[in-house]
Amino acid sequence: MKKTDLIITDLDGTLLRNDKTLSEHTIKVLKKIKEKGVPICIATARGHTNALRYIKSLNPDILISSGGALISQGDKIIAQTAFSARDTQKLISTAFSLTDNKCEITADTVTRHFWNYKDDPHILSPDWGEVIYTDYSDFKEEALKICVQTDNAGIAEKIAESVKDCNYARFSDGEWYKYTKSSATKENALKEISRIFNIPLGNMAAFGDDFVDIEMIKLCGTGVAVDNAITEVKEAADYVTDSSEKDGVAKFIEKFLL
Repeated sequence: MKKTDLIITDLDGTLLRNDKTLSEHTIKVLKKIKEKGVPICIATARGHTNALRYIKSLNPDILISSGGALISQGDKIIAQTAFSARDTQKLISTAFSLTDNKCEITADTVTRHFWNYKDDPHILSPDWGEVIYTDYSDFKEEALKICVQTDNAGIAEKIAESVKDCNYARFSDGEWYKYTKSSATKENALKEISRIFNIPLGNMAAFGDDFVDIEMIKLCGTGVAVDNAITEVKEAADYVTDSSEKDGVAKFIEKFLL
């Protein structure tokens, strides 16, 4: 087992259980490893304020949110990468045009989360944080991340091609694609953290389950997939631990790091 100076873990499908909660056991283990001097970094596609709802009990040392577009340490923003207001509107208008105005779209800014939802997300999932409804007709915000509802890979690609310097990836658990600036990825965020805090990438351990976690897992010295991860993540990982529902991250830390 390689030396570990930073633990990075995804949230949904990795650290959170199916009901979007953290087990008491997971909280206990992560607090123990922090007490040993190993900091915790959460790396999630969720927006900053939304992610905080789930991890307050952990008090992570670093938070990578919006898929890598925002890096923060407590209340301090370390780095951020956003689409211009013009490019944000271009991505949204292209998505509407290619889907006959039928798709749902979310947009993260530094402090807010926007959505043209058809059904109130607070009814479907009471754990949702603050969501601002908009039809995007007069949306003039810089967006850290945009998500578009579609299961059509061709449409998803054309949306990305509507602006320069755009990275996109599909979520495996639904008909949604994530769009960020090309440099705004989890792996690039870790490179920046490595530079700022002088922590070698080889001394990092990363946990994940989905497409957007693959490069992060390959980049770090120790890459771990939870058992419920997609096949591609397991193939990229050095280890496979138990599922998110069964405290897989905590079990791995207990076995190898505590």
